[in-house]
Amino acid sequence: MTDLRRHVVNTPSGVFDLAARHPLDPVSAEEFGAGRSILAEHGALGPNTRFAYFGLEEQPKDAVLAHKAGDPAQRSLRALLIDAVTGESADVVVSLGDGSITSNRPIDPAVDGQVPILEQDFVRAEEVVHADEGWRAAMARRGLTDVTKIRACPLTAGSYGLEGEHGRRIVRVLAFLQTDDQDLAWAHPVDGVAAYVDLLEGRVLKLVDELDLAVPAQSGNYDLPEISGPPRTGLKPIEITQPEGPSFTLDGNTLEWQNWSLRVGFDSREGLTLHQIGYDQDGRRRPIVYRASVPEMVVPYGDPGPTRYWQNYFDSGEYLIGRLANSLELGCDCLGEIRYLDAVVADDHGQPRSIRNAICIHEEDVGILWKHTDIFSGSAQTRRQRRLVISFFSTVGNYDYGFYWYFYLDGTIELEVKLTGILFTSAYRGGDWPYATEVAPGLGAPGHQHLFSARLDMMVDGTGNTVEEIDVHGLPVGPDNPHGNALTRTITPLRRESEAGRLNAPERARVWRVVNPSVANSLGQPVGFTLFPQPNPTLLAHPESSLHGRAGFATRNLWVTRYDPAHRYPAGDLVNQHPGGAGIPEFTAEDRDLVDTDLVLWHTFGPTHFPRPEDWPVMPVDRCGFTLKPSGFFDRNPTLDVPAPANRHCHTDPAGH
Repeated sequence: MTDLRRHVVNTPSGVFDLAARHPLDPVSAEEFGAGRSILAEHGALGPNTRFAYFGLEEQPKDAVLAHKAGDPAQRSLRALLIDAVTGESADVVVSLGDGSITSNRPIDPAVDGQVPILEQDFVRAEEVVHADEGWRAAMARRGLTDVTKIRACPLTAGSYGLEGEHGRRIVRVLAFLQTDDQDLAWAHPVDGVAAYVDLLEGRVLKLVDELDLAVPAQSGNYDLPEISGPPRTGLKPIEITQPEGPSFTLDGNTLEWQNWSLRVGFDSREGLTLHQIGYDQDGRRRPIVYRASVPEMVVPYGDPGPTRYWQNYFDSGEYLIGRLANSLELGCDCLGEIRYLDAVVADDHGQPRSIRNAICIHEEDVGILWKHTDIFSGSAQTRRQRRLVISFFSTVGNYDYGFYWYFYLDGTIELEVKLTGILFTSAYRGGDWPYATEVAPGLGAPGHQHLFSARLDMMVDGTGNTVEEIDVHGLPVGPDNPHGNALTRTITPLRRESEAGRLNAPERARVWRVVNPSVANSLGQPVGFTLFPQPNPTLLAHPESSLHGRAGFATRNLWVTRYDPAHRYPAGDLVNQHPGGAGIPEFTAEDRDLVDTDLVLWHTFGPTHFPRPEDWPVMPVDRCGFTLKPSGFFDRNPTLDVPAPANRHCHTDPAGH
């Protein structure tokens, strides 16, 4: 398979040269084919083997940083495999360079958790409940005898220690009525009944039928004129053009724009990944972030009723949010001079599948960069800000998530997550039921949270970094503050992992600054970047809850850990039905020193959403995120060299006045 002298790999899918690849390039279709062939040759694949995950096993940071162009890249793939009949599972890593299996670890589902949900599980769960006599009888009692019109929604089961579930591969199924192929099924929840389905045995283990609630009848078909009404008028066209083309350059997956440089990656679990983010200054490339991604999110729902108490989903670790990415369309999802990148993921059989236009790259004007009219000199200067945008959108069941990474002219990095789509609905119980909002007649939407975890592998001017927590506060009246107006800040280094699980403190304007104590700016200050969080609560589930144990990362807004290449996912490698304690609680257990060393920041953010009627039948975009700003990284405003806008763009009067 491999010519070790030329490092050319021949596969059934084609030929590729490892010397032409970078260690961080996304996996190509040919590489997926090669990886699958290696697994087959070593007897790791049987007739019922399915790939719950298949993706790049990244090399350690030091190996990647040592890689030079033209050297053969060390490329390995990781596969989470399951036999869809027996449930036997394994975590396997294959080397594309020499065609070997470098590790093959059996998975014990009762201890390690289950592999992620397969694409075929959605179909299988519906087939199982449609065939189950008890479930059909529960539907018939509600006047629903045509089960072909009932959509089964298979949802991850969590881990609750329920009798008969230990070690089983389970989903919990809720039902929605779909009157015809175009009907929005989310408008018609068949509430009060849930089926617990064993996916391997293909049967309903338990049926919860606790309350007969009327199926909400009002249509939610928002794209039909009788629901949406006639289109509004008066919206004049907005045209975004760049007649000379975009200001960025894209060479394969290497992106450069206005002193910024980075590599764009994609993974079926994490979605968009950004690597080796740096800033060019005075002829040298200054590293800032080695790797940035959002490797996990949890969506806990707050309805404690018997039908729904278990509703919480880890959209990345359980469902693979990258595998569910959308194909983006010009004029709808992206405006302007766009460059797209396709994404290649693997299906249940390990075969490559291309998602066309999965990643959108473009520039945006975002208003004023800086402005001043001087009262003494009469100088009046304005500069306009623009940003580079790298984004993708993914649909996970009812919700749609857009992830937008922004890079600004002034050195700021921002992540904005846009949440839209359809509320997860229930039948509204009425009365004093405090856990949901009535959004349409008889239709409820339970309160819930969306808690994202961003992984920021920092590298501010090198790998020797320290994190400082900065709080702003006033001082009491005293000899040094006789008028009580003193304002100062407290800077506290986070020296050990046991100290570095931190909460937001909006009343103190709390931020976290990553500094390199070995590199100083011209003022003698350590160079740094500061993380500015948004003021939202962390996980609200009770500390004694099962979810609290499984989503430990979501109990703090910030964690800092020492870099370890094996620490990729904040809730652990195998999230589905894991009993709890994996991920960040394990990572921090060693209580390692964090001063002047290689650090990873894990930032929890996201909204707590008690739905409004205005969120139905399709939700206007809600936004959340965070900002990274240079803090002493530059000696002064780095955008003094941005040219003034052309005069023709500084007025709106058609007469030119």
